[in-house]
Amino acid sequence: MNTTLVNRKQALKVVKELDAFPKVPESYQETSATGGGLSIVTFLLIGFLVISQISYYTSTELKFDYIVDTNYTGKVHLNIDMTVAMKCHHVGADVLDQTGQDVLGFGQLEEEPVHWTLSENQRDYQHFVQQVNDYLSEEYHAIQEVLWRSGNPTFIGGMPKRKGPEPEGQPDACRIHGSLEVNKVAGNFHVTAGKSVPVIPRGHAHLAMMMDTADYNFSHRIDHFSFGRPVNGIIFPLDGSEMVTTYNYHTFQYFMQVVPTEVRTYKANMDTYQFSVTDHNRPINHGEGSHGVPGIFVKYDLSPLLIRVREVHKPFWMFLVQLCGIVGGIFSVSGIINGLMGTLADILCCRFKWGQYQSPKEAQVNSQTVSTLIETNFDSNLIQQSQIFTSPDDRLDSLLKNTDSNTTQH
Repeated sequence: MNTTLVNRKQALKVVKELDAFPKVPESYQETSATGGGLSIVTFLLIGFLVISQISYYTSTELKFDYIVDTNYTGKVHLNIDMTVAMKCHHVGADVLDQTGQDVLGFGQLEEEPVHWTLSENQRDYQHFVQQVNDYLSEEYHAIQEVLWRSGNPTFIGGMPKRKGPEPEGQPDACRIHGSLEVNKVAGNFHVTAGKSVPVIPRGHAHLAMMMDTADYNFSHRIDHFSFGRPVNGIIFPLDGSEMVTTYNYHTFQYFMQVVPTEVRTYKANMDTYQFSVTDHNRPINHGEGSHGVPGIFVKYDLSPLLIRVREVHKPFWMFLVQLCGIVGGIFSVSGIINGLMGTLADILCCRFKWGQYQSPKEAQVNSQTVSTLIETNFDSNLIQQSQIFTSPDDRLDSLLKNTDSNTTQH
């Protein structure tokens, strides 16, 4: 039994020697107003940063994975809603891609005679779409923060119906809208003069022999242009754009790079297509060397890569590491600042004689010296009194003399 107790004591002794957090007795601890003020600031700063860190940890971030699109044999919906400032029987719209598929195999778009001039409500809608596109492309630069975390938006794009009286005269424009099923290869959607006719062995041609120069006007307005299934809340780069020309023969070219995208967030689950677009346009004038075919040409190419967007939480271990770094770092820095402030006060007040200042160590030595002197004087008085009254009779005689002297004075 005694051996067990001895072993336990030895083990506790070894553990105490390994203590990395020694306890300082309170009698050796010194406090000051400067240190107290710095401690308050330190605790407030730690509290603010800890709350910020918790808020940062509870938020989510979007993770982007780039993988090969294995669904290369599938079809893609090409959604179009645009208006050309020409009459419907003067224009033709179709798709031609690298497979050489017949233009009629992609589907058929609807052509609707309309007036080029917009009503007030239609113009307001167009301005709204243009402002949103400008905001996303020029200011925000992060469509995922607006779209992929917004849940299920109810906004559905598309030019609204005209309100108010119809403009005078016959319709002078053609609205081309609908969806086509295109192959997942590079292709060219175009709107040009004349209806298309198939050409043997493959391809097609547009017949515009019976048209005058005044019949050409490829000013156009794109209300919607996208790939994939329609998704609520998405405004694509070409939505709301309008191009107006004063030349009869003018060519407009759009170059697109289309990327399939899977969005898997807590509030959105969709398969869509993103694309970037650049445009180029010029008038056609054969006499000045500007050759080409007047019309609107949208050349697109689908990327073989697929972007997978996932919403994830930050790992818990990262939160703990950052939290410990915040608390420990601020305590360390505040200790350094406190030491520097004390050193600076010693230099200014002691070496340069600014104020009656004593360092904590000097103040403690002086207080100990004063208390020692007081104790010494008190002890010496007691000794002197004890030496004067050597016996009880002497003490009695002294008291009687003091009494007689007091009576005589009265």
